[in-house]
Amino acid sequence: MQTTPKDSVTEAGRPQGAAERLAAIKAIAANVAAKHAADVDSKARFPTESVAALKEAGFFSALVPLSFGGWGCSMREAAGFCSALAQGCSSSAMVLAMHYSQLACITRHGLDTDFFRAFAKEIVARQLVLASMTSEVGTGGDTRSSICAVVRADGRFTLTKEATTGSYCAHADAILVTCKRAPDAAAGDQVLVLVHKADAKLTQTTTWDTMGMRGTCSPGFKLESSGAEAQILPVPFADISTQSMVPYSHILWSALWHGIAADAIAKAAGFVRAEARRKPGTIPPAAPRLARVVTEIQAMRHNWQTLATEFDEAAARDDGAQHLQTLGWALKMNNLKIRSSELAPQIVHEAMQIIGVLAYKNDSPFSVARHYRDALSGALMISNDRIVQQSSSMLLVFKDE
Repeated sequence: MQTTPKDSVTEAGRPQGAAERLAAIKAIAANVAAKHAADVDSKARFPTESVAALKEAGFFSALVPLSFGGWGCSMREAAGFCSALAQGCSSSAMVLAMHYSQLACITRHGLDTDFFRAFAKEIVARQLVLASMTSEVGTGGDTRSSICAVVRADGRFTLTKEATTGSYCAHADAILVTCKRAPDAAAGDQVLVLVHKADAKLTQTTTWDTMGMRGTCSPGFKLESSGAEAQILPVPFADISTQSMVPYSHILWSALWHGIAADAIAKAAGFVRAEARRKPGTIPPAAPRLARVVTEIQAMRHNWQTLATEFDEAAARDDGAQHLQTLGWALKMNNLKIRSSELAPQIVHEAMQIIGVLAYKNDSPFSVARHYRDALSGALMISNDRIVQQSSSMLLVFKDE
């Protein structure tokens, strides 16, 4: 894992403190992500400009501990990044959120090994982008079940997987892939394998012409790869999923869905203020509707912030892993994901009703068409129906203390 000069990202000018980092990503959202969001959406292309700006500022190594050269950011701070970036471009924010959910798997479960300690430092130096491949043809969307298996021999592994979706895999530097621990293992006995782009053969099997989140570039792929056995994370995926991948995914997704809705409400508020300026001394007819929906966006923000804080507090305790594996915490994660993914498009819809036809037009400065389409994806990213089914089973035995 040699770092070459052309792959290096300079550390000069990278923000250091929490306030400076939040200001930096808000500037990227406003000046870079928002500027290219319409083109990313219309062409269903990867948000290269946003990713380049995030790399230059050092955001792709935000979760890496300070001792390895990263910022050691908390869940709450990372969620704030995703919310802020989504107000400029939701596809850019989704790439960052999904990268963080993979990075957390490494920083929380891999740093006891020489390989992943060295890889963490490489992420800091080169601002590597991590993608995930957890879906698979034939599993019915169940990420906790695999058909493919990793085959080990002589300190090496080989792996072949057919995924229904591979979010920005063609643009990533490495991919974390779920598979069975061995060919004879049970479907739920999974491991997480790091696959370097240079060692992977990706064959696209489907297209990505979608209603929203078009810049995430998530078609299906067949992946064929090999590498050192050290690239297999040493912790069972069942523990990684419960303690890291699920909470990071659901909290960061909820934060970015909040960002989408918040930007739509900002447009609605701007429209109402413009109406008030045209008729001084009067309250625009849509103002009460705006006041009501602002309470919804506040509750949405409070929900993900509260659970992000609870996660950070648990992660800092010796018994944190046990807390993150309780039924109570799993239900909180399920409820957050369901409520946030359903509330975001409802809030955008309210913004559209406040603004009127100008919100419906794609070429209007008050347009929320892209916001609406992007927000609708939330209920499908791990189907809400599947999550409700899981929750209903848990509630049969869970007793709230």
